[in-house]
Amino acid sequence: MNETRAQALALRQAQLLARSALLRQRLGEDLAPWQPRLARVDQARALASHSWQWLRQHPEVPAAAAGLLLVLRPKRALALAWRWGRRGWLGWQLWRRVQHQAQAQGVDLAALLHRR
Repeated sequence: MNETRAQALALRQAQLLARSALLRQRLGEDLAPWQPRLARVDQARALASHSWQWLRQHPEVPAAAAGLLLVLRPKRALALAWRWGRRGWLGWQLWRRVQHQAQAQGVDLAALLHRR
């Protein structure tokens, strides 16, 4: 690569970095009024994540709640189990179809879903 081309590329890189910094600053200014709402969303997400982890570490709590519901309201408990079981079954079938279609197209769903 000749010297003038390298200098042109370095200049272009510096221009792009300056533009990126300006755009980030503008985005921050535009989102400033949303900061309290976004902070609440982050808190809710953290609480949900923590609650889910706690439930996974203490499976006896949802099991006891389900048992209590089954004892106190057996018809309702069975109706809930049937409804959510059916939804889970349909969701699982849909997921399998999506996986099959993605695999046929050569798309790696695991890589797409676990990207951060």
